[in-house]
Amino acid sequence: MTYLLYIMTLFGYGCQSLTGGDIALVSGGKSNYVIVLPADAGKNDQHAADVLKDYVKRMSGASLNIVKENTLKDKNQPAIFIGHTDHAANINTGEIKPEGFMLATDSRDVYVIGGSGKGVVYGVYTLLEQYFGCRKYSQAPATVPKVKDVRVPAQLHDLQEPAFTYRETYYPAAFDNEYLEWHKLHRFEDLWGLWGHSFFKLVPPRAWFSSHPEYFALVKGIRQPTQLCLSNENVFRLVVDSLRQAIKENPDAMYWSVSQEDGGGYCTCDLCRKVDDEEGGPSGSLIRFVNKVAAQFPERQFTTLSYLYSSKPPQRTKPASNVIIMLSSIDALRQEPLSTIPSAAAFRKNLDAWGTVTSRLFVWDYTTQFTNYLAPFPDYANLQPNLQYLSGHKVSGVFSQGSGDTHSDMAEFNAYVQAKYLWDPKADVDKLQDDFLQGYYGKAGKNMRQYVNALENTLKQTKAPLDIYGNPVNHHRDYLSPLAIDTYSKLLDKAEAAVETQPELLKRVYTARLPLEYTVLQQSRFFGTEPHGYLEAKGKEYVVNPRWPERIRKFTAACKAAGVTTLAEGGVSPDGYQQEWDSLLARKWVSSLAFRAPVSLVNPPAPEFPGKGAQTLTDGLEGGRDFSLNWLYLYGKDLVAVIDLGTAKPVNTVFMHFLQDARHYIFNPSRVSIAVSEDNTHFTDVGEQAVTPLQGEDYDIKNTPVSFKLTGKAVRYIRITGICPTDIPVWREAPESKRPAICCDEIYVQ
Repeated sequence: MTYLLYIMTLFGYGCQSLTGGDIALVSGGKSNYVIVLPADAGKNDQHAADVLKDYVKRMSGASLNIVKENTLKDKNQPAIFIGHTDHAANINTGEIKPEGFMLATDSRDVYVIGGSGKGVVYGVYTLLEQYFGCRKYSQAPATVPKVKDVRVPAQLHDLQEPAFTYRETYYPAAFDNEYLEWHKLHRFEDLWGLWGHSFFKLVPPRAWFSSHPEYFALVKGIRQPTQLCLSNENVFRLVVDSLRQAIKENPDAMYWSVSQEDGGGYCTCDLCRKVDDEEGGPSGSLIRFVNKVAAQFPERQFTTLSYLYSSKPPQRTKPASNVIIMLSSIDALRQEPLSTIPSAAAFRKNLDAWGTVTSRLFVWDYTTQFTNYLAPFPDYANLQPNLQYLSGHKVSGVFSQGSGDTHSDMAEFNAYVQAKYLWDPKADVDKLQDDFLQGYYGKAGKNMRQYVNALENTLKQTKAPLDIYGNPVNHHRDYLSPLAIDTYSKLLDKAEAAVETQPELLKRVYTARLPLEYTVLQQSRFFGTEPHGYLEAKGKEYVVNPRWPERIRKFTAACKAAGVTTLAEGGVSPDGYQQEWDSLLARKWVSSLAFRAPVSLVNPPAPEFPGKGAQTLTDGLEGGRDFSLNWLYLYGKDLVAVIDLGTAKPVNTVFMHFLQDARHYIFNPSRVSIAVSEDNTHFTDVGEQAVTPLQGEDYDIKNTPVSFKLTGKAVRYIRITGICPTDIPVWREAPESKRPAICCDEIYVQ
């Protein structure tokens, strides 16, 4: 079976039309066809013609001339008509929606007719893919079959129109211009004159806060640069003036964002609160403000985020006709579709509520783990159901946020299938995924399919949560257990063996394996001195497994080769990751009388960050910069830990670290105390230290050491108490319900 016939059979493209014969555009490497443009051809018509000419030549060697219709003298000249030519008037297209297109043939000629925008360009790329067998699987060059004959079905009538007017998948492939056009995608930089969280782009705090704090939000009785004060008339004038200048500089932009900053801290001044009380929530002052701004530019389209505190629509005010609501699904877990998973109940309710007050809805969705881009994140089976659900609930645009320009788990696969679902949520899932896996991985495609299925099935069987802010370490007992990883690894071993003589395909399989290797390395930090840890016993001490340094070097090199620029949102680069490991490997393991001693806690760790539970404090491992790894995380609760040394032993020193990470609302305890006991009932206080709180805005991550000198008296039980701060500092904006957390790592007893 030829490649072209295989593709057409796989998808059923044009099969019914083929029964009526087909048209030979190229025969034996030669063609008498020309590409015909309208006399007044626009830039998209010309671009579409250039693309078609280029690919036909690359496929067959035949070079098709491009001519204008008004220069076409011979009425019997076979032609491929691009755009709205006079000849195309004979084709019954009806009104084609914006960016849609029609591919049509009669008994001899071919027509590619587009709606507005790039519809005609999308039509040419669809002709290349669905009828000529070309493929663009990633940002790498397209796959082009080498053939002497190029044929298209006769009497073809293929009308395609987008399910969503705005379609964006956010992975490295989508930074390639041809990939965008091939897969009919958008890029927010091309559509928005101002994108995303935009308040401070319009009214920058660095320019205005010191002189006019009243322009910014009143939070906890203090003006803070967290959001804008939307009842302030000067703020309104500044925003309008900023937009007027920006529109003048970029008049072709389709959308303009007037949206809250990331996080909370909305204004609670008397005027803003009055509006919000009338509207039933803080989205009231937001929508009234955005409507007021939009009224100054009635010919422009504005978007505003419905996110966190503004997720619910106002009770009285509706968005203006030129205002689009972009609702976020950030709170939803990802192991089930948005339509059913309990964590998305609020999102579903808000989506329905917005749908009753506006027909202009976009959704900002999420398809990666932002805290660990390389962690296996098998939401693959939910990508299509989610877009089907959104399409059925008045959503007309989707920003599907992946890892951006850095490589992440199955990035090429995710980008490809998401692009197809964004155009047509009803696409055949199995055929689409098989096309990618077999086309991108070659003979390894079957094994890659097994790998994807194994991840999906194990996630489902173990009922593990899939959190966009999760951590592969937390899944060491379920879908990312060492046993499960061994199973996945064996499937990838088979995939590598299938393409071992094809370097490019082998590299792709190697890249697909990076998430497993990342998980093994991260979990080895967690396991530490236990099986699967990076340390091994040497007498009574623990030393680094001698295989680990080279394993880490190979991993970081492979990351850079695969296009990994950062391992997490705002995280370290591969070189930074190597440096983290270098520091960890250079750290001498410290012996402790408390090593593996039982620990009891008054307050358990937060379920989202369980660590090893109480044993996190005596597992022989210090924490680093990542609060979710080897730190005991207590949310809004004091640390009260009792360590049982087993028998009474002389103790000279007790020391530990606490974490300062304001970005994640983690602060040092206000004070730390130590008490000892021989019976676990009667404790004697032997030391207390106050910990100086942060004096001002400080987002640096720091490990704060706390140590106590004891008398050397024999004790069995040691109680450590760390008092959690009662309030988050006023400079760290936070929702009213948010509380501080404290984190403690290893408690050393010597």
